[in-house]
Amino acid sequence: MTGGRFSTLSRPRRTYATAADGFSGFVAPGFERVAREFGRNITERGDTGAAVSVYYEGAPVVDLVSGGCRTDAVQLVRSVTKSVVAVLAHVLAYRGVLDFDRPIAEVWPEFARNGKENIPIRWAFSHQAGVTALDRTLTVEDILAWDPAVAAVAEQRPNWEPGTAHGYHDLAFGWITGEILRRVTGRTVGTLVREELAVPLGLDLWIGLPDEVRPRLAQFLPAPPLSPEVRRDPRAKALRTSLADPASFASRALQNPDVSEVEHDPAYLRAEVPAANGVADARSLARLYAAFIGELDGVRLVDPKAVDAARREQAAGVDRVVGYYRRYATGFMLPDPTRPMAGEDTGCFGHYGMGGPLAFAEPEHRLAFGYTTVQQQSHAGADPRSRVLAEAARDCAREEY
Repeated sequence: MTGGRFSTLSRPRRTYATAADGFSGFVAPGFERVAREFGRNITERGDTGAAVSVYYEGAPVVDLVSGGCRTDAVQLVRSVTKSVVAVLAHVLAYRGVLDFDRPIAEVWPEFARNGKENIPIRWAFSHQAGVTALDRTLTVEDILAWDPAVAAVAEQRPNWEPGTAHGYHDLAFGWITGEILRRVTGRTVGTLVREELAVPLGLDLWIGLPDEVRPRLAQFLPAPPLSPEVRRDPRAKALRTSLADPASFASRALQNPDVSEVEHDPAYLRAEVPAANGVADARSLARLYAAFIGELDGVRLVDPKAVDAARREQAAGVDRVVGYYRRYATGFMLPDPTRPMAGEDTGCFGHYGMGGPLAFAEPEHRLAFGYTTVQQQSHAGADPRSRVLAEAARDCAREEY
């Protein structure tokens, strides 16, 4: 995919081919609007090092990479990693290996300390467990070693009565869910992702990046200074104030520890940080969701009932960590005003990553979507780059449907 042109790709319908400046790839008939918005992201919205992939009815219909980015590049997808863990967990539940309504302490006895003996596995995935703001200060070395972080979670007293509220569990999400999966399968979450998802589906997807893949890793570019609009937004101001208070839920949950300075270090990339250090490309994210909601190349991960159960709302309202409205399913974000995916009124479910990445699916229109970018941006509301692409993909799928 070179030369700033769409290539053709065989599909049940004829593929549309045209010229475009600043990016390369392909787009199928009926999905040209996604390509137009991708081009506008580059020329008008400051995007670079970006990729977007859309699957419709289990087939690729959009696969675009912006100029200057190698076509086999992969990148950290940050909190989109949480949804990879969620897909994996729902696959295991579908096979009878995992029961979301079983107490965590039954599979992980050490977790029962300090009043946590009755917390069900589901609440760990829906950010309702109340084990997010840790009293113990962790170092980067602690999280790379796994056991110290897991021990801190097991020792922690809930920040609120579990099940009565929700608050983003950030890094703690990965330690709790990853340890649960290790206890029920005997395999680490990185091994499970490779063996149960990446290899069967042909994905460039890792939690724990092999050294030989690291040369393909595209590194994040710093975000531009916050605009006056973002600085004035009451949500952003409240979160900044909370983060500045070392005793706040936000500070203890989102900055314990702060991994932003080590994200591209080899030791961090090799480690398994299941809430934050997944590495993938946009195509693999879209393929993963396509296989979750339908058949992909002869593979179907779960049935429609399992998909509906996975995206059923578990918590909605003001998030006690970020301080504003959010909705969660079992392991997935659901559309809300600041994280709308393809629209607040849609049946989408998926996950955002800090600075830009997004992956989601909408079963009603047989749509799966992946977007990555190395150009970080900060917005008080929805990131306009992913929002316009997601809405365009959904509108095109709706018209096709």
